[in-house]
Amino acid sequence: MFRKTQKADSVETTVGRRLFLTGAGAAAIGLSWWYVRRQAPVTAEAASSGLPKTVIIVEFSDSGERKSKVSVERIIRTEDEWKKQLTPASFEVTRRAGTERPYTNENPNDHAKGIFRCICCETALFDASTKFASGTGWPSFWAPIAKENVRETTDSSLGMIRTAVSCRLCEAHLGHVFEDGPKPTGLRYCMNSVAMRFAKAV
Repeated sequence: MFRKTQKADSVETTVGRRLFLTGAGAAAIGLSWWYVRRQAPVTAEAASSGLPKTVIIVEFSDSGERKSKVSVERIIRTEDEWKKQLTPASFEVTRRAGTERPYTNENPNDHAKGIFRCICCETALFDASTKFASGTGWPSFWAPIAKENVRETTDSSLGMIRTAVSCRLCEAHLGHVFEDGPKPTGLRYCMNSVAMRFAKAV
């Protein structure tokens, strides 16, 4: 009986040490990531370097009516210029690839009809008719209003592989897209509310 107790104590000690070391390692990695992010923040401008100077986007009315496909010059501004135009929260998300806290503004249009436009350049991004209640705490859509208006890239930050979504015209970071959405696309475009402006249909 005494031997069994010693063995159990030994197992508990080993497990405890492993958990401690695992936790300490995770904390060290987290701190390192935070330090790197603090020292060298991701910027939309850096992510868009080398892209063509002109892009093709589709214009829409606030009612979601498709107007025309146009070729326009990409919008490029300095950080100071963006800071003057945007709120601190919108700047952090769109120009630094940040993420707003969940449940900050999950339903920005309050079920009204209209479209969501880029907070930086007014490009049409999503129609309110494609918005659904995902329960994630962020505005979610099953499709963009036009594939031409958004750009999808691989995001390997935070130790995982995700698909980041940005505005085609100004490279503003919007959020990420996941393959766990509803029909008909099966996609969930999980967006930051501070990266968009809702334009109510008239």
